[in-house]
Amino acid sequence: MPGLGDVTRGRLLFGGDYNPEQWPEETWHEDVRLMKDAGVNSVTLGVFSWAKLEPRPGERDFGWLDRVMDLMHEAGIGVVLATPTASPPPWMGHLHPDTLPVDQDGRTEWWGGRQHFSHSSAVYRRYAAAITEDLAAHYGGHPALTMWHINNEYCTFDWSDEAAARFRLWLQRRYGTLGALNSAWGTAFWSQGYGDWAEVHTPRHAHYMKNPTQMLDFRRFTSDMLLECYLAERDIVRRHTPHLPVTTNFMPLWVGQDAWRWAEEEDVVSVDLYPDPRDPMGAQHAALLQDMTRSQARGPWMLMEQAAGPVNWRGVNHPKPAGLNRLWSLQSVARGADAICYFQWRQSRQGAEKFHSGMVSHAGERGRTYQEVKRLGAELGRIGGEVVGGHTSHDIAVLHDWHSWWAGDHEGRLSGEVDYPQVLTAWHRALWEAHLATDFAHPEHDLSGYRLVVVPQLYALTDAAIENLLSYVRRGGTLVSGFLTGVADQDDRIRPGGMDVRLRELFGIRTLHEWWPLDAGETVECDGFRGTLWSEEIEADEETLVAAAFKGGELDGLPAVLRKGRARYLATLPEPDHLRAMLAECAAEAGVRPVLEGLPAGVEAVRRGELLFVLNHVRESVTVRVPGAFRDLLTGMNVTDDLTLGRYGVAVLKP
Repeated sequence: MPGLGDVTRGRLLFGGDYNPEQWPEETWHEDVRLMKDAGVNSVTLGVFSWAKLEPRPGERDFGWLDRVMDLMHEAGIGVVLATPTASPPPWMGHLHPDTLPVDQDGRTEWWGGRQHFSHSSAVYRRYAAAITEDLAAHYGGHPALTMWHINNEYCTFDWSDEAAARFRLWLQRRYGTLGALNSAWGTAFWSQGYGDWAEVHTPRHAHYMKNPTQMLDFRRFTSDMLLECYLAERDIVRRHTPHLPVTTNFMPLWVGQDAWRWAEEEDVVSVDLYPDPRDPMGAQHAALLQDMTRSQARGPWMLMEQAAGPVNWRGVNHPKPAGLNRLWSLQSVARGADAICYFQWRQSRQGAEKFHSGMVSHAGERGRTYQEVKRLGAELGRIGGEVVGGHTSHDIAVLHDWHSWWAGDHEGRLSGEVDYPQVLTAWHRALWEAHLATDFAHPEHDLSGYRLVVVPQLYALTDAAIENLLSYVRRGGTLVSGFLTGVADQDDRIRPGGMDVRLRELFGIRTLHEWWPLDAGETVECDGFRGTLWSEEIEADEETLVAAAFKGGELDGLPAVLRKGRARYLATLPEPDHLRAMLAECAAEAGVRPVLEGLPAGVEAVRRGELLFVLNHVRESVTVRVPGAFRDLLTGMNVTDDLTLGRYGVAVLKP
C-alpha cells in the first residue's frame, strides 16, 4: 500500500488547511505568493466545503475547486484533498432530520456548527458516499493530488433510534445470543435482564447509574461505527486512486476512538496537536502524543493540525511566545513527524474560529506569526533530506489501551479523582523528565523488543494481555505496574480476589484486602516518598521484597512498592520527583540509558536515526554537553563537546 514516503519524496511536508472558499479569488493568487515565500509544499483542501460542493441535493459545483487545484499545481504545491463529510450542508438536516445525532437526553444536535451527523444514519452514509465518489472520479487524475484526507476529527456520539438499531445489530454480532449479552452485562443486577433484542437501547439518560458494561460496549460500538464511515469513504477513493495514500486526523488521546484499531486501516497516521502555550508541561504533553502517534504509525507520521498562535476554545486563549511555534514543530520532527501542518493557512475573518490563529494571521504578511512560519519553512526545507523516513524504536514501552480506559471510566468507580489520562501523563512525564525515550504499545502487542515495559494503569485486561505480560517477564523483561491494574476482565467483571491471580503471583501479592482511594490533595507517607491519589491494603508473599512501605495511618507498615524478580508493583502514585527517580532506577537496572546524560532541566534530547535533536524548552540560554563532534543542520555550524542554545533554541546534530 502507498504511504507517507510516496508523498514526501525526500522532503518534509509543510503547509496546512486552506479554505479558499472563504476568500475572493483575487486573494488566492496572493496566498500562493505567500505560500511559496514560506516554503509551503502541501495544502489540505475541502475539509468543510460540502455546502459549497453540493449546494442542493445531487447538484455539484466543482468549478471553484478546479481553479484552486490548478493554481496549486502551477505553483508546485501538492494537495491533500479532503472528503467534506464532517460537516453536512443545512439542506441535509432540513430534509432528513434522521441524519442528525441525538444526545443521551434525547435532544437533537442541529446544524449550525460542525460534526452534526449520525454515524449510523443510512441516509447520511448514502450522501457521504455519493459526494466522495464524485470527488474521487473528478480529481483522481489531477496532477496536484497527493493524498486523501477522509472526514475530519471523527468525534460524534449518537443515542438516536437509528443508532440504537445499529447497536442491537452490533451486539448480536458480538454476543450471538441474549443469554451471552445478559451474562456479559451482568444484568442479574438491578433486574436488568433482557428477554428481547428490541428492549436493548443505547445507554440513554437514566434515573441513576447506567450499566457499566453497556456503557463500555456503547463506546466500542461508537468507535466501530465511526470506523465504518471512514472505511466506506476510504474504499471509494482507493478504488479510483490505488496509488495514493489515505488518512484521517486523530484528535489527541480522544476517549471515543480506539486509535490502535484505526491506525491499522490508515496508510498515513495523522494527529492534531494543540498543547497550551501557558502550560509549563506543554512540551511533555506534546511529547506523549507524538510518541503515541509514532507508535501507532510504526514509523513516520503526519502532524495534520497545530496552531501557529492562539486557539479559540480555551477559557483564555494565549498566543505562542516568539520561538515556541518553531520549537514545538521541530519537537514533532524529532519524534518522527514527516509532515508539519497547521489549521489553518489564512486566519478567518468570520465564523466561529475567527480568533483561531492561521499561518497568516490578521496582521498579514508583516505579522510576527507569518514571519516565524516563513523561517520555519526554510529550516524544514534545509533538514528534510536528512530526516525524512528516519525512524528510531526505543527500549521502553508505555502500555495503553482504550478499552481499559473505557471500562475504568464509569460512574460507580471508587474515585473520581483517579483520571486515566492524568495517570498516563504522570508516568510518561516521569520518563520524559528522566530523558528516557519511550514508545507506546497495546498490552497484546509483541513486547519482546523492549527492555522495560511500564503499565501506568490498565484496569481491565484480557486473558491474552495478561499472558503477554507474564511471557514478557519470563523472557527476561522488566515490568513496572501502577495501581488498579488487572482488576477486571474485558466485560468489566471483577477478577476473583480483586486482581487477576496470575498478576498477583507475578507481583508477589498474596492478598489484596482493600482499596483505599485518597481525597483531592491528600497524600500518604511512604518510605522515602509521598503517594498521591490512591493506596491499597495488600499483603505480600514471602518471596517478595517490600521495597517501600506505607508509614502511619491505617496502612502503616503495609507494602507501598513490591518487587519480585523483574516485576514491580506500585500501590500508590508517587509524587513526580519520586516517580521519576523510581523509573530511572528501573531503566538503569534494565540496561536503558538516557539519550544524553546530565541535561539541564527543561532540555530535551531525542534521537531520530543518526540525528540528535536537542531542544531547549525554557526561556533562558543553556549549555549542553554533547559527546563528540557534530554539524548542526539548522545553522551549518560545527559543534564539539559544548552546545549553547538560546531561548526556545533547537539544534539538529549530525555526527
